[in-house]
Amino acid sequence: MNLTIRRRLRRQSFDTSRQHRRTGRSWLAGAIVLTLLAACNESRDVEEEILRPVRYLTVADNVSGRDRTFSGTLKSTRESRLSFKVSGTITHLPVQIGQRLSRGDLIAELDSDSFVLQVEQAQASLVEAQAGERNAKSSYDRTKGLYANDNASLNELDAARATAEAASAQVRAATKALEIARLNLSYTRLTASEDCSIASIDVEVNENVASGQQVGAVSCGTDFEVELDVPESLIAFVDRTTPVSLVFSAIPNTRIAGEVTEVSTSGSAAVFPVVVRVSEEHPSLRSGLAADVTFELATARLEDTFLLPLAAVVNDPDGVYVYVAEAGEVEGEALVRRRRVELGELTQNGIEIVDGLVAGDDVIIAGVSVIRPGQRVLVQ
Repeated sequence: MNLTIRRRLRRQSFDTSRQHRRTGRSWLAGAIVLTLLAACNESRDVEEEILRPVRYLTVADNVSGRDRTFSGTLKSTRESRLSFKVSGTITHLPVQIGQRLSRGDLIAELDSDSFVLQVEQAQASLVEAQAGERNAKSSYDRTKGLYANDNASLNELDAARATAEAASAQVRAATKALEIARLNLSYTRLTASEDCSIASIDVEVNENVASGQQVGAVSCGTDFEVELDVPESLIAFVDRTTPVSLVFSAIPNTRIAGEVTEVSTSGSAAVFPVVVRVSEEHPSLRSGLAADVTFELATARLEDTFLLPLAAVVNDPDGVYVYVAEAGEVEGEALVRRRRVELGELTQNGIEIVDGLVAGDDVIIAGVSVIRPGQRVLVQ
């Protein structure tokens, strides 16, 4: 009996020990899980504390600059479009684009056969009219003599005089017809009216052209100008005293002075034509060059306008915004605020902001796509 009790006690002691070991392992596993969860939470907290770096631009008075640049095409101030005054077929076209011409040089010629025939026909009509005039004058002279001797009536005299006057009128009409025929013949030759160069040729030999149809263009003289369109928001700032300069991609590293010669008082499609004349001579200037014309506008009237990179502007369905960085308590950190703005013109240097910003605002220009209002960021 004692042996049996002792065995039971040992078995019970063994079971109790095994249960304690199981309990110890469960507690250890729970502690490990809690430790891992705490580590994850700490990791999340650390990630949330990471501040995104952004770049900003401090806007100031005249940050938009004085300059406004527009594109145009250079042309001669004395550029003429060429056309024939009569219709016909081109038989001769001896010029090429860029060729220099002297006064009287042939540019193009039409088939003149029909015009030569018209001249000959007009000459024949004039000869016939002159013969009729001589006959009528002789008859009138005879009738005057007969009337003086009372051998012809007054009615016969008046009739002879009228016939003579009508014959003289026919001669004058035939003479004018001959002059017109000769002019039309001369119009079959298109020549240079002064020293110039061929800017363009728009036809080919054996091509039929109508009266007034452009066959080419010539540039005369050494003066050049650019006609361009200025938007209505800036046209009030442009006048003949506005400083202007021109840059040509075909003439690198060269800025040429210009002057405003014409400012339109009416426009279309919210733009107004402005003509800028080149003030300096340069051997490489020629019609057709692409020009960037820069106007130095009066900055006092643009002090509330700022220029920003296009990437700094956010266009939402409810409006147009930019993000402004407000300085935080910690140096190098800032708080993001969203600011509604009004846009102006899109220029080569950026987009104009005409309302919504004041001088001194720090506008975020890089990192805009990954920030939100109220977020703390690192400013660079």
